[in-house]
Amino acid sequence: MTAMIQPSGDPGPDGRPEPPRSGPTAVRITLGARLRKLRQGCGISREDAGKAIRGSHAKISRLELGQTGFKDRDLGDLLTLYGVHSPAEREEYRELVRRANTPGWWHEYTDVLVDWFELHIGLEESASVLRTYEVQFLPGLLQTESYARVVTRMGYPDAPIRKIERLVELRMARQRLLRRENAPTLWAVVDEAVLRRPFGGQEVMRRQLEHLLEVTALPNVTLQYAPFSVGANATAGSPITILRFAEPDLPDKVYLEQLTGAVYLDKQENVDQYTLIMERLCAEAEPPDETRRFIQSLL
Repeated sequence: MTAMIQPSGDPGPDGRPEPPRSGPTAVRITLGARLRKLRQGCGISREDAGKAIRGSHAKISRLELGQTGFKDRDLGDLLTLYGVHSPAEREEYRELVRRANTPGWWHEYTDVLVDWFELHIGLEESASVLRTYEVQFLPGLLQTESYARVVTRMGYPDAPIRKIERLVELRMARQRLLRRENAPTLWAVVDEAVLRRPFGGQEVMRRQLEHLLEVTALPNVTLQYAPFSVGANATAGSPITILRFAEPDLPDKVYLEQLTGAVYLDKQENVDQYTLIMERLCAEAEPPDETRRFIQSLL
């Protein structure tokens, strides 16, 4: 027997609950996870599932991890293999495929987006809570346009102006999620050096600090700073972002950005380890009210 997909949210026009408003990236990962549960519940190997869709076990693995899009024919064959015959159930899965295959707003920036960061934007768009720690720059979701331009030029010193401007536009577009309906919670901790380092000169940094006071007035945004006095045992050596999702089939993810790539972790032991680091940072960093007073003193 298969389980019906349970939508969540407010009732729609017909009285039935609306499906969760996750972005296509999160929906694709969720769909893959549900198909994996179906396959495992039937005791079917990835190899046999791959044969059913004229593919390999590697293709099934990519589908179940949400790393690739779904074709309607493949979905139908897998549902039949897994014993899902109810027209209503099959249609619910097809609806998930349609949503998973819908391009996100960020697809208009494919001229400058790299795959590893495109995944981050898709997950960021669907997260309910974002916790981040930065040691060198302010989080992208809190940067002004001028500050973002300076930081982007540092990361791409030989890039043409057109690319720099497109990347800055993308960063500004990402920030819309903080003010949208059902906006996620952003809880950021930054090292004291991040607030003191005058990227772009005095005027750029002044406007950036003023912007921090504005954006942290939002009820869903919390900012703390870790002063130099915080012990090394509490700090992390590199930036950390933890993304949490309302969708129960989508596990928390840890995002570790590097110079030319990123690592995504979702094994529970890894998430727990980084969550513990984040909790320690939040406990030893200055509270939000003191952080605002510190920013005002820097101004």
